[in-house]
Amino acid sequence: MRKIQMVDLQSQYYKIKSEVDNAILNVVDSAAFINGPEVKSFQNELENYQGVNHVIPCANGTDALQIALMALDLKEGDEVITADFTFAATVEVIHLLKLKAVLVDVDYDTFTIDTEKLKAAITEKTKAIIPVHLFGQCANMEEILKIAKTHNLYVVEDNAQAIGADFTFSDGTSKKSGSMGIIGTTSFFPSKNLGCYGDGGAIFTNDDELAHKIRGIVNHGMYERYYHDEVGVNSRLDSIQATVLRKKLPLLDSYNDARRKAADFYDEAFANHPQILTPKRAANSTHVFHQYTLRILNGKRNELRDFLAEKEIPAMIYYPVALRKQKAYYQESNDADFANTDKLLNEVISLPMHTELDDEQLKCITDSVLEFMNR
Repeated sequence: MRKIQMVDLQSQYYKIKSEVDNAILNVVDSAAFINGPEVKSFQNELENYQGVNHVIPCANGTDALQIALMALDLKEGDEVITADFTFAATVEVIHLLKLKAVLVDVDYDTFTIDTEKLKAAITEKTKAIIPVHLFGQCANMEEILKIAKTHNLYVVEDNAQAIGADFTFSDGTSKKSGSMGIIGTTSFFPSKNLGCYGDGGAIFTNDDELAHKIRGIVNHGMYERYYHDEVGVNSRLDSIQATVLRKKLPLLDSYNDARRKAADFYDEAFANHPQILTPKRAANSTHVFHQYTLRILNGKRNELRDFLAEKEIPAMIYYPVALRKQKAYYQESNDADFANTDKLLNEVISLPMHTELDDEQLKCITDSVLEFMNR
């Protein structure tokens, strides 16, 4: 049996090695390393895939979030609501821009923002909502967009973990994750469902004026060289990363199918165990399983992780500390308002999830989990 890895990027690479190697060599031969034709081509192809008018590539997913908020001209002290249970980058950019992060609880089953808690958190200072499509499926965007429209708020989608997911509205229409808010953002970190071989990110919008503003911000605020119309940053996707992403984008749906197949195997293995809850697949969103995250109900989640490690099976805990209790972002709170988040902190464990998992590996993983849980 091949070694079990949390993410097996090497095996994925070997399947497309010749195409990727040739593409990278062509970029090196062209010497068009920054804003070259590969970046423009990838931008156009991703626009078609996402069904959006504008994709603006940038250096990483955190920059994408920061630039999105910069483009909205929010003022110091304006409030931005997001989930307490997610990676820190989402609140990091809010603090960097001297905005106020308002953290709310998540839905216990889907791990995405609780829309009732979201509504209750809105004040006259609220300007934006950042729903995080955590672990691979969309937050309840239909309800979030309704709330935003009622209160005249911006919606910026953090789509770092769910690219390729589809959200279906009650009228039957469907949209890609990251394409529904005023702005969507994503990351191309290597372990993402669509990952490059370094850092990368992108910003999505259908708003022509916002797209123009964002294109200036990512390039030092310039639209004409040495004329700075905006306060900007230096955040560009380089051509080598773009050419890798061009080779992988046509495979994204098949990559996500492979992840779903692995998730089906896990689901079936754990379906009847009273102390294991498998990930819920929301009725209105497909799931692309950036992570496959169990909830362990017997209080022995950490012991399970250690048991798996002894068998050389990696497992991760995303995330061990609530954002509201992190030293950098600490805020006074009533723990009763975050019951789901605090419960999840002690229950969640993510098993290996990637495109290269085979049945032998999956059986080893599931047998090992069940061995521990049944002893």
